[in-house]
Amino acid sequence: MTFSMSGKPRGLVLCICFAACCAAIPLVACLASSPAYALSEIKREELPSPVQPSADDDMSPPGSAVPMPDPVGTPPSTSQPAAPNEAEPDSRPDGGVTRPRVDPDTPIPEVVYDLDKLPEPVRRMHNLIVEACKSGDIEKLRPLIGKGDSMTQLSLTDIDGDAIAFLKGLSGDQDGQEILAILEEVLDAGYVHLDAGTPEELYVWPYFFALPLDKLDAKQRVELFKIVTAGDFDDMKQFGAYIFYRVGITPAGQWTFFVAGD
Repeated sequence: MTFSMSGKPRGLVLCICFAACCAAIPLVACLASSPAYALSEIKREELPSPVQPSADDDMSPPGSAVPMPDPVGTPPSTSQPAAPNEAEPDSRPDGGVTRPRVDPDTPIPEVVYDLDKLPEPVRRMHNLIVEACKSGDIEKLRPLIGKGDSMTQLSLTDIDGDAIAFLKGLSGDQDGQEILAILEEVLDAGYVHLDAGTPEELYVWPYFFALPLDKLDAKQRVELFKIVTAGDFDDMKQFGAYIFYRVGITPAGQWTFFVAGD
């Protein structure tokens, strides 16, 4: 049997194509079986970070930023910042005699506990305030506080509205009994007689009002801790004076102030 050599090239090509098709079938099947991933399923850390422009890339010359013009119709401002001595005045009342009276250059005033040494009008007002406190009814302070120019000062700043309502607002309870307890405790301490023979003459409770706190002895510190906490005491030492509640009564028996603060 003989074969024609003229058919060899064509048969060889067919064999090669057939073999290539057989090899491609598994690859297509593999690709078809592989799951497709959406962009949202790619981990964020696998995405390339956006390139931020470097500050060195800014080729604009220094000082080339163009200032924005003022809005149309707005005249340029000619006002200058107020100098420290031209600032708005403090509208608070001076406080005067209500401020702590500690002067290291003057002798320490005598601390007095004997109420019988008080002038009768002062002793009477002291007793009336204490009786009102002991009653637990803050309304009983109203006639003692008074009204108008002679009204007892209850704050270092002006107060709005009713005086008794203001005192209740200072108290930790709605009936004002905590503030009554504080007032009674203050008046139970020793007192000092200040500015005798002058228009500013006053009897002030507690005596810490006029004593340097660093000069208090152990007994006096115990008396102070009846009114304030040890933490309050540390704060006051940094300030340099007693700044908790204090009471002032004039020789004529007028209840001048019941305030706290500096």
